[in-house]
Amino acid sequence: MKLGSGDDDMILEAEPSFRNARVKPQIVPYMWFKNFRNRKPYHGNLESCCEVWFSAGDAASVGICYGRLGDDLPSEQEVVDLYQSNDITRMRLYDPNPNTLQALQGTNIELLLDVPNSDLQSLTDPSAARTLAENNIQNYLDVKFRYITVGNKIDPNNGNSRFVNFVLEAMRNVHQAIVDAGLADQIKVSTATYTGLLSNTYPPSVGEFHDNVKSFIEPIIRFLRKNNLSMLANIYPYFACRDNPNISLPYSLFTSGPLVNDNGLVYSNLFDAMLDAYNAAQTRLGGGDLNIVVSESGWAPYGHRVATPENVATYYQKSVEHVKEDNGTLARPENSIETCLFAMFNENSNEGDEYERHFGLFFPDQGSKYELSF
Repeated sequence: MKLGSGDDDMILEAEPSFRNARVKPQIVPYMWFKNFRNRKPYHGNLESCCEVWFSAGDAASVGICYGRLGDDLPSEQEVVDLYQSNDITRMRLYDPNPNTLQALQGTNIELLLDVPNSDLQSLTDPSAARTLAENNIQNYLDVKFRYITVGNKIDPNNGNSRFVNFVLEAMRNVHQAIVDAGLADQIKVSTATYTGLLSNTYPPSVGEFHDNVKSFIEPIIRFLRKNNLSMLANIYPYFACRDNPNISLPYSLFTSGPLVNDNGLVYSNLFDAMLDAYNAAQTRLGGGDLNIVVSESGWAPYGHRVATPENVATYYQKSVEHVKEDNGTLARPENSIETCLFAMFNENSNEGDEYERHFGLFFPDQGSKYELSF
Protein backbone atom coordinates (compact mmCIF):
# COMPACT_ATOMS: atom_id res chain seq x y z
CA MET A 1 0.00 0.00 0.00
CA LYS A 2 1.14 3.56 -0.64
CA LEU A 3 0.51 6.28 1.92
CA GLY A 4 -1.82 8.85 0.47
CA SER A 5 -3.41 6.34 -1.90
CA GLY A 6 -6.77 6.42 -0.18
CA ASP A 7 -6.72 2.70 0.73
CA ASP A 8 -9.23 1.82 3.41
CA ASP A 9 -7.39 -0.99 5.21
CA MET A 10 -4.85 1.25 6.93
CA ILE A 11 -5.66 1.27 10.64
CA LEU A 12 -4.64 4.51 12.30
CA GLU A 13 -6.09 6.36 15.26
CA ALA A 14 -8.85 8.90 14.80
CA GLU A 15 -7.95 12.55 14.72
CA PRO A 16 -8.26 14.11 18.21
CA SER A 17 -8.83 17.76 18.92
CA PHE A 18 -5.74 19.87 18.31
CA ARG A 19 -6.28 21.23 21.83
CA ASN A 20 -4.82 17.98 23.13
CA ALA A 21 -1.51 18.43 21.29
CA ARG A 22 1.36 19.29 23.60
CA VAL A 23 2.94 22.69 23.00
CA LYS A 24 5.63 24.72 24.73
CA PRO A 25 4.17 28.13 25.67
CA GLN A 26 7.46 30.03 25.50
CA ILE A 27 6.88 31.83 22.21
CA VAL A 28 3.85 33.70 20.91
CA PRO A 29 2.98 33.18 17.24
CA TYR A 30 1.88 35.65 14.65
CA MET A 31 -1.65 34.84 13.55
CA TRP A 32 -2.23 34.69 9.81
CA PHE A 33 -5.06 36.35 7.90
CA LYS A 34 -6.41 35.64 4.42
CA ASN A 35 -3.97 37.84 2.56
CA PHE A 36 -0.99 36.43 4.52
CA ARG A 37 0.43 39.95 4.86
CA ASN A 38 -1.50 41.69 7.62
CA ARG A 39 -0.63 40.17 10.95
CA LYS A 40 -0.36 41.04 14.60
CA PRO A 41 1.10 39.29 17.64
CA TYR A 42 -1.38 36.88 19.21
CA HIS A 43 -1.96 37.30 22.94
CA GLY A 44 -4.91 34.98 23.48
CA ASN A 45 -5.29 31.62 25.18
CA LEU A 46 -2.19 29.58 24.40
CA GLU A 47 -4.27 26.40 24.48
CA SER A 48 -5.92 27.51 21.25
CA CYS A 49 -2.72 28.17 19.33
CA CYS A 50 0.68 26.71 18.77
CA GLU A 51 4.18 28.07 18.29
CA VAL A 52 7.38 26.95 16.67
CA TRP A 53 10.05 26.38 19.31
CA PHE A 54 13.69 25.54 18.78
CA SER A 55 16.35 25.17 21.43
CA ALA A 56 19.75 26.75 20.90
CA GLY A 57 21.82 24.90 18.34
CA ASP A 58 18.96 23.04 16.65
CA ALA A 59 20.08 24.36 13.27
CA ALA A 60 23.16 22.07 13.57
CA SER A 61 21.04 19.32 11.96
CA VAL A 62 18.18 21.35 10.47
CA GLY A 63 18.35 23.95 7.72
CA ILE A 64 15.83 26.02 5.79
CA CYS A 65 15.31 26.06 2.03
CA TYR A 66 15.77 29.45 0.38
CA GLY A 67 13.48 29.62 -2.64
CA ARG A 68 13.67 32.84 -4.65
CA LEU A 69 10.46 32.68 -6.74
CA GLY A 70 9.14 36.01 -5.53
CA ASP A 71 9.25 39.63 -6.62
CA ASP A 72 9.05 41.04 -3.10
CA LEU A 73 11.86 39.20 -1.33
CA PRO A 74 14.73 40.79 0.62
CA SER A 75 18.12 41.18 -1.03
CA GLU A 76 20.45 38.20 -0.95
CA GLN A 77 22.65 39.88 1.65
CA GLU A 78 19.62 40.60 3.82
CA VAL A 79 18.56 36.97 3.54
CA VAL A 80 21.96 35.69 4.63
CA ASP A 81 21.94 38.20 7.49
CA LEU A 82 18.50 36.88 8.49
CA TYR A 83 19.82 33.30 8.57
CA GLN A 84 22.69 34.41 10.76
CA SER A 85 20.61 36.55 13.11
CA ASN A 86 18.35 33.54 13.71
CA ASP A 87 21.25 31.08 14.07
CA ILE A 88 20.11 29.10 11.03
CA THR A 89 23.31 27.37 9.95
CA ARG A 90 22.16 25.40 6.89
CA MET A 91 20.61 26.57 3.63
CA ARG A 92 19.30 24.88 0.52
CA LEU A 93 19.66 27.14 -2.53
CA TYR A 94 17.87 26.06 -5.72
CA ASP A 95 20.26 27.63 -8.20
CA PRO A 96 23.85 28.99 -8.08
CA ASN A 97 22.84 32.61 -7.65
CA PRO A 98 26.05 34.71 -7.60
CA ASN A 99 24.73 37.35 -5.19
CA THR A 100 23.72 34.69 -2.67
CA LEU A 101 27.02 32.86 -3.01
CA GLN A 102 28.88 36.12 -2.49
CA ALA A 103 26.82 36.92 0.60
CA LEU A 104 27.49 33.44 2.05
CA GLN A 105 31.27 33.81 1.88
CA GLY A 106 32.90 33.80 5.28
CA THR A 107 29.73 32.76 7.10
CA ASN A 108 29.10 29.58 9.11
CA ILE A 109 26.14 28.59 6.92
CA GLU A 110 26.50 25.16 5.30
CA LEU A 111 25.07 25.09 1.79
CA LEU A 112 23.13 22.51 -0.18
CA LEU A 113 23.36 23.90 -3.71
CA ASP A 114 21.05 22.73 -6.50
CA VAL A 115 21.92 22.37 -10.16
CA PRO A 116 18.60 23.22 -11.91
CA ASN A 117 16.93 20.55 -14.00
CA SER A 118 17.26 22.75 -17.07
CA ASP A 119 21.07 22.47 -16.83
CA LEU A 120 21.27 18.68 -16.68
CA GLN A 121 21.59 17.99 -20.37
CA SER A 122 24.49 20.39 -20.77
CA LEU A 123 26.28 18.77 -17.83
CA THR A 124 26.53 15.48 -19.69
CA ASP A 125 29.53 17.24 -21.24
CA PRO A 126 32.46 16.98 -18.77
CA SER A 127 33.77 20.40 -19.78
CA ALA A 128 30.44 22.00 -18.80
CA ALA A 129 30.67 20.31 -15.41
CA ARG A 130 34.19 21.65 -14.92
CA THR A 131 32.99 25.13 -15.83
CA LEU A 132 30.14 24.84 -13.35
CA ALA A 133 32.54 23.83 -10.61
CA GLU A 134 34.97 26.62 -11.43
CA ASN A 135 32.36 29.38 -11.68
CA ASN A 136 30.05 28.40 -8.85
CA ILE A 137 32.23 26.51 -6.36
CA GLN A 138 35.92 27.23 -6.80
CA ASN A 139 35.25 30.95 -7.16
CA TYR A 140 33.57 30.89 -3.73
CA LEU A 141 35.93 28.82 -1.61
CA ASP A 142 34.91 30.73 1.53
CA VAL A 143 31.41 29.25 1.19
CA LYS A 144 30.78 26.08 3.20
CA PHE A 145 29.43 23.88 0.43
CA ARG A 146 28.04 20.60 1.80
CA TYR A 147 26.04 19.02 -1.03
CA ILE A 148 25.64 19.67 -4.75
CA THR A 149 22.21 18.46 -5.83
CA VAL A 150 22.14 17.49 -9.50
CA GLY A 151 18.45 17.75 -10.36
CA ASN A 152 15.30 17.84 -8.25
CA LYS A 153 12.40 15.35 -8.33
CA ILE A 154 13.37 13.73 -11.62
CA ASP A 155 10.86 10.96 -12.23
CA PRO A 156 9.93 8.84 -15.26
CA ASN A 157 6.30 9.37 -14.24
CA ASN A 158 6.08 13.15 -13.82
CA GLY A 159 6.65 16.31 -15.82
CA ASN A 160 10.42 15.99 -15.28
CA SER A 161 10.65 12.71 -17.18
CA ARG A 162 12.51 14.39 -20.06
CA PHE A 163 15.54 14.77 -17.77
CA VAL A 164 15.77 11.10 -16.74
CA ASN A 165 18.48 10.21 -19.25
CA PHE A 166 20.74 13.08 -18.17
CA VAL A 167 20.82 12.75 -14.38
CA LEU A 168 23.41 10.02 -13.81
CA GLU A 169 25.90 11.27 -16.40
CA ALA A 170 25.58 14.81 -15.07
CA MET A 171 26.16 13.53 -11.53
CA ARG A 172 29.27 11.64 -12.63
CA ASN A 173 30.70 14.68 -14.39
CA VAL A 174 29.99 17.11 -11.55
CA HIS A 175 31.45 14.66 -9.04
CA GLN A 176 34.58 14.25 -11.16
CA ALA A 177 34.96 18.02 -11.48
CA ILE A 178 34.84 18.31 -7.69
CA VAL A 179 37.34 15.46 -7.32
CA ASP A 180 39.67 17.16 -9.80
CA ALA A 181 39.39 20.40 -7.81
CA GLY A 182 40.51 18.57 -4.66
CA LEU A 183 37.19 19.21 -2.89
CA ALA A 184 35.66 15.72 -2.74
CA ASP A 185 36.26 15.34 1.00
CA GLN A 186 34.27 18.51 1.65
CA ILE A 187 31.55 18.53 -1.03
CA LYS A 188 29.27 15.59 -1.84
CA VAL A 189 27.27 15.19 -5.04
CA SER A 190 23.78 13.70 -5.16
CA THR A 191 20.32 14.25 -6.66
CA ALA A 192 17.13 15.21 -4.82
CA THR A 193 14.51 12.49 -5.18
CA TYR A 194 11.11 12.18 -3.50
CA THR A 195 8.71 9.58 -2.19
CA GLY A 196 6.63 9.80 -5.37
CA LEU A 197 9.14 7.32 -6.82
CA LEU A 198 7.77 4.64 -4.48
CA SER A 199 4.84 2.37 -5.29
CA ASN A 200 4.56 0.90 -1.77
CA THR A 201 5.21 2.69 1.50
CA TYR A 202 2.99 0.97 4.09
CA PRO A 203 4.13 -0.64 6.22
CA PRO A 204 7.61 0.86 5.85
CA SER A 205 9.37 -2.49 5.46
CA VAL A 206 7.59 -3.16 2.15
CA GLY A 207 8.82 0.10 0.61
CA GLU A 208 9.53 -0.38 -3.09
CA PHE A 209 10.14 1.77 -6.15
CA HIS A 210 7.73 1.79 -9.07
CA ASP A 211 8.73 -0.84 -11.60
CA ASN A 212 9.54 1.73 -14.29
CA VAL A 213 11.59 3.78 -11.80
CA LYS A 214 13.97 0.96 -10.88
CA SER A 215 16.03 1.15 -14.07
CA PHE A 216 16.46 4.89 -13.44
CA ILE A 217 17.26 4.85 -9.73
CA GLU A 218 19.30 1.63 -9.37
CA PRO A 219 22.36 2.93 -11.30
CA ILE A 220 22.20 6.13 -9.21
CA ILE A 221 22.20 4.05 -6.03
CA ARG A 222 25.24 2.11 -7.27
CA PHE A 223 27.07 5.33 -8.14
CA LEU A 224 26.36 6.90 -4.75
CA ARG A 225 27.49 3.77 -2.87
CA LYS A 226 30.66 3.44 -4.93
CA ASN A 227 31.69 7.01 -4.10
CA ASN A 228 30.53 7.05 -0.48
CA LEU A 229 27.84 9.65 -1.16
CA SER A 230 24.29 10.08 0.17
CA MET A 231 20.87 9.95 -1.41
CA LEU A 232 18.75 13.09 -1.04
CA ALA A 233 14.97 12.80 -0.70
CA ASN A 234 12.10 15.23 -0.18
CA ILE A 235 9.86 13.85 2.59
CA TYR A 236 6.42 15.43 3.06
CA PRO A 237 4.07 13.78 5.58
CA TYR A 238 1.66 16.63 4.81
CA PHE A 239 0.82 15.34 1.33
CA ALA A 240 0.32 11.77 2.55
CA CYS A 241 -1.97 12.99 5.35
CA ARG A 242 -3.84 15.30 2.98
CA ASP A 243 -4.42 12.63 0.34
CA ASN A 244 -5.28 9.65 2.56
CA PRO A 245 -8.08 10.23 5.12
CA ASN A 246 -7.05 7.04 6.93
CA ILE A 247 -3.76 8.60 8.06
CA SER A 248 -4.26 10.37 11.36
CA LEU A 249 -3.24 13.97 11.81
CA PRO A 250 -1.42 13.38 15.15
CA TYR A 251 0.63 10.59 13.54
CA SER A 252 1.64 13.06 10.82
CA LEU A 253 2.48 15.82 13.32
CA PHE A 254 4.67 13.75 15.71
CA THR A 255 1.99 13.92 18.44
CA SER A 256 0.34 10.48 18.36
CA GLY A 257 2.61 8.20 20.37
CA PRO A 258 3.36 4.62 19.21
CA LEU A 259 0.88 3.63 16.52
CA VAL A 260 2.05 1.55 13.53
CA ASN A 261 3.62 -1.85 14.23
CA ASP A 262 5.85 -3.09 11.43
CA ASN A 263 7.30 -6.47 12.37
CA GLY A 264 8.07 -5.28 15.89
CA LEU A 265 9.18 -1.76 14.94
CA VAL A 266 6.47 0.51 16.34
CA TYR A 267 6.32 3.88 14.58
CA SER A 268 4.98 6.96 16.33
CA ASN A 269 5.29 9.37 13.41
CA LEU A 270 4.79 9.37 9.66
CA PHE A 271 8.08 11.15 8.91
CA ASP A 272 10.17 8.19 10.12
CA ALA A 273 7.83 5.73 8.45
CA MET A 274 8.20 7.46 5.08
CA LEU A 275 11.96 7.69 5.47
CA ASP A 276 12.22 4.01 6.35
CA ALA A 277 9.98 3.08 3.42
CA TYR A 278 12.54 4.81 1.22
CA ASN A 279 15.32 2.94 3.05
CA ALA A 280 13.52 -0.33 2.36
CA ALA A 281 13.11 0.52 -1.32
CA GLN A 282 16.83 1.26 -1.61
CA THR A 283 17.68 -1.97 0.20
CA ARG A 284 15.75 -3.95 -2.43
CA LEU A 285 18.09 -2.49 -5.05
CA GLY A 286 21.30 -3.07 -3.12
CA GLY A 287 21.39 0.25 -1.28
CA GLY A 288 20.75 -0.87 2.27
CA ASP A 289 23.80 0.99 3.55
CA LEU A 290 23.10 4.20 1.59
CA ASN A 291 22.38 7.15 3.86
CA ILE A 292 19.42 9.43 3.08
CA VAL A 293 19.50 13.19 3.64
CA VAL A 294 16.08 14.86 3.80
CA SER A 295 16.39 17.69 1.30
CA GLU A 296 12.91 19.14 1.87
CA SER A 297 10.09 18.77 4.36
CA GLY A 298 7.22 21.06 5.20
CA TRP A 299 3.53 21.61 5.89
CA ALA A 300 1.05 23.79 4.02
CA PRO A 301 -0.79 26.56 5.95
CA TYR A 302 -4.10 26.35 4.09
CA GLY A 303 -5.95 24.66 1.24
CA HIS A 304 -7.17 21.56 3.14
CA ARG A 305 -8.70 20.74 6.51
CA VAL A 306 -5.30 19.62 7.86
CA ALA A 307 -3.54 22.70 6.45
CA THR A 308 -3.68 25.29 9.23
CA PRO A 309 -1.14 27.68 10.79
CA GLU A 310 -1.40 25.73 14.04
CA ASN A 311 -0.48 22.49 12.28
CA VAL A 312 2.38 24.20 10.46
CA ALA A 313 3.76 25.36 13.78
CA THR A 314 3.41 21.95 15.37
CA TYR A 315 5.01 20.15 12.43
CA TYR A 316 8.09 22.36 12.38
CA GLN A 317 8.48 22.36 16.15
CA LYS A 318 8.13 18.61 16.49
CA SER A 319 10.20 17.72 13.44
CA VAL A 320 13.12 19.82 14.68
CA GLU A 321 12.89 18.32 18.16
CA HIS A 322 12.75 14.84 16.63
CA VAL A 323 15.81 15.40 14.43
CA LYS A 324 17.76 16.89 17.32
CA GLU A 325 17.16 13.78 19.44
CA ASP A 326 19.66 12.18 17.02
CA ASN A 327 18.15 8.72 17.27
CA GLY A 328 17.85 8.14 13.54
CA THR A 329 14.83 6.10 12.44
CA LEU A 330 13.66 2.76 13.76
CA ALA A 331 15.18 0.89 10.81
CA ARG A 332 18.35 3.04 10.71
CA PRO A 333 19.04 4.20 14.30
CA GLU A 334 22.74 4.56 13.51
CA ASN A 335 22.14 7.27 10.88
CA SER A 336 21.63 10.83 12.07
CA ILE A 337 18.87 12.66 10.21
CA GLU A 338 19.78 15.79 8.27
CA THR A 339 16.78 17.87 7.24
CA CYS A 340 15.97 21.08 5.36
CA LEU A 341 12.61 22.67 6.13
CA PHE A 342 10.63 24.30 3.35
CA ALA A 343 10.77 27.29 3.15
CA MET A 344 12.28 30.59 4.25
CA PHE A 345 9.75 32.85 2.49
CA ASN A 346 6.43 32.82 0.68
CA GLU A 347 7.07 32.79 -3.07
CA ASN A 348 4.43 34.81 -4.91
CA SER A 349 5.86 33.92 -8.32
CA ASN A 350 5.68 30.16 -7.78
CA GLU A 351 3.75 28.79 -10.76
CA GLY A 352 2.30 25.87 -8.80
CA ASP A 353 -0.98 25.75 -6.92
CA GLU A 354 -1.84 28.76 -4.78
CA TYR A 355 -1.04 27.01 -1.51
CA GLU A 356 2.53 26.35 -2.73
CA ARG A 357 3.24 30.08 -2.53
CA HIS A 358 2.68 30.24 1.24
CA PHE A 359 5.10 27.79 2.86
CA GLY A 360 7.38 30.58 4.11
CA LEU A 361 8.40 30.87 7.75
CA PHE A 362 9.26 34.54 7.27
CA PHE A 363 7.50 37.45 5.59
CA PRO A 364 9.27 39.45 2.87
CA ASP A 365 9.83 42.25 5.40
CA GLN A 366 11.82 39.62 7.39
CA GLY A 367 9.28 39.45 10.17
CA SER A 368 8.60 35.95 11.41
CA LYS A 369 5.20 34.39 10.91
CA TYR A 370 5.99 32.79 14.24
CA GLU A 371 8.47 34.03 16.79
CA LEU A 372 11.25 31.56 16.11
CA SER A 373 14.19 30.99 18.41
CA PHE A 374 16.87 28.86 16.78
